[in-house]
Amino acid sequence: MARLAQLVLITFALALAGCSTAYYAAWEKLGVEKRDLMVDRVEDAQEAQEDGKEQFATALEQFKSVVEFDGGDLEDYYDSLNSELENSQEAAEEITGRINDVEDVAEDLFKEWENELDQYTNANFRRDSAAKLNETRSQYQRLITSMRRAESSIEPVLAVLNDNVLYLKHNLNARAIASLKGELATVNQNVDKLMSNMQAAIDESNSFIQSLNN
Repeated sequence: MARLAQLVLITFALALAGCSTAYYAAWEKLGVEKRDLMVDRVEDAQEAQEDGKEQFATALEQFKSVVEFDGGDLEDYYDSLNSELENSQEAAEEITGRINDVEDVAEDLFKEWENELDQYTNANFRRDSAAKLNETRSQYQRLITSMRRAESSIEPVLAVLNDNVLYLKHNLNARAIASLKGELATVNQNVDKLMSNMQAAIDESNSFIQSLNN
């Protein structure tokens, strides 16, 4: 058990050092192949998107509460909205990082798979493996396109939220609230699009994981 824990620590140290060959070799000693890592990273990206959906929904609700302000300390409302903006920015960074991780392992997986085709002496096995590789690549392309589409939907939401937070920061008054009301439709539209794209990416992740496990 101690040796296993040590190997895991070494693996993560190698990953942080950027040594991908040693990183994969260490995982393989644990019986974890690139395909397994691919599934794990897709699941991590999926989880980040699920968390992102919740965060942006919360930010939208906070924005609505500011627009519907009807007394109290407006600065408290500003502080809450600003906090949700910061949380949303962190969620966006997490999503991007997880998608990048998926791309990294996918590139290495497909490169290894393609190189190993030349090792077959059985023509039927080689043909079947090549067909599976092409199929998996096509499914992966749909996945990563969907993920990046969802990612690109984040920026318009953050941009509008940031504009409104900045405006409110320097205009804590009823007039500012009236101005924010005019932005609500845009925020709603951007968040709805983001939610739709996020869910599409999550659904595509499920399909991809299922195809790898079959």
